[in-house]
Amino acid sequence: MTVAAPAARRFAALRNRDCRPYLFGAALSMMADNIEHVITYWMLWQKFHSEALAGFQVISHWVPFLLLSVWFGGLADRYDCRRVIQAAQILFMAVSLAWGILFITDSLQIWEACLLLVLHGMAGSLWGPGEQLMLHDFVGDEELASAVRLNATFRSLGVLFGPAVGSALLLQLGPKAGILVNIAFYLPLTLFLFRTRFTGHTRHSGAPAQRVGLFDSAKVLRRVAGDHTLISMIILAGLASFFVGTSLQATMPSFADDLGGDPTDVYGVLLFAAGAGGVVGGILLEATGRIRPTVRVALVTTLLYGVSTLLFAVTRNYALAIALLFIGGVANLASMSIGQTVTQLLAPPAERGRVIGVYNVSANGLRAGSGVTVGVLGQAIGVHWSLGLSSAALCLGTGLAALYTRGVHRGPAEEAAPQPVEAGAEPQQT
Repeated sequence: MTVAAPAARRFAALRNRDCRPYLFGAALSMMADNIEHVITYWMLWQKFHSEALAGFQVISHWVPFLLLSVWFGGLADRYDCRRVIQAAQILFMAVSLAWGILFITDSLQIWEACLLLVLHGMAGSLWGPGEQLMLHDFVGDEELASAVRLNATFRSLGVLFGPAVGSALLLQLGPKAGILVNIAFYLPLTLFLFRTRFTGHTRHSGAPAQRVGLFDSAKVLRRVAGDHTLISMIILAGLASFFVGTSLQATMPSFADDLGGDPTDVYGVLLFAAGAGGVVGGILLEATGRIRPTVRVALVTTLLYGVSTLLFAVTRNYALAIALLFIGGVANLASMSIGQTVTQLLAPPAERGRVIGVYNVSANGLRAGSGVTVGVLGQAIGVHWSLGLSSAALCLGTGLAALYTRGVHRGPAEEAAPQPVEAGAEPQQT
């Protein structure tokens, strides 16, 4: 006799006493990540005035995801994820400490800056797979969608408040003290991981995962290639990452100049609108509980993200631009959180970390390519055209992905997703 899974509680991950402190700790660490960007990018520009170094800042942040995510996923499969995440947090703190020492001694050189930027990117890519395994271990399959969605929402809060807190530290304490104070924001998550009993593997006790090489993405993809649903999630994440990625934020000053008003004020409002969309969208999705993690919803939200970004690229209306960025933030959070959830539900438990690593290669590593599709192309034809064409390519790619998945919309992940149950109704039995 089988029993239909009960509907997941709204804000289920926040109600989970093990997952809740992790979410808050992760938000603080993500805020610290963005604080470091604010302080170090400002200092690097003041010292070197190098456009090439500014470009390397973006590349160094995302290329580690491209090259190392599968290997780090293998580490998460084999070892205690608490220690893997703590290693990432310690690396974050060590990089901040090194920046502080170099700022205080006024001895920073370009090669040292490049090394620290790469190490910071490596810390982020090491954190990712272990985090997703921990979330799954905290809540199980039934409430995984809530955990992934709320984790993305809390991370969006960190991204939203990081620049504001970073600017405050920069102005009130200065870059030297500010970057050292920033270390404290990594501590809550690091210390919590000493307290929790979950390791990322307590719900699965299969055979030990095999070793994985640095460049085994292709091998992992071959093993899961027969699952069109899983592959479609990886493709969708890669399309959004490659064609838009972080280039929207990088080119925002140019759009602020073209929308009228004080460019500084407009720039701040546009960035806030995009970040607020992710936060508000995550809260609304969690509060309503109406959207299930399915391939169809992932396709629709990715398409909505592409269309809203395309319209933002061509509009010259300030109010409409704000609304489109907000809508795009909601759609992007929904698309990415659903893709992450479906990927985890379908991944073989013994290889979940590596499959998540492949997903991170696509969702994060390919963001380095958006510097070409929007940034370099924008230098030649203008950012309005480059972002518009890239968004159109995202819409076209999403349509092709829909054709690829036609007929397999209902796969194992959708069967595993909680079915809505009316209040007071009894679970169905067979």
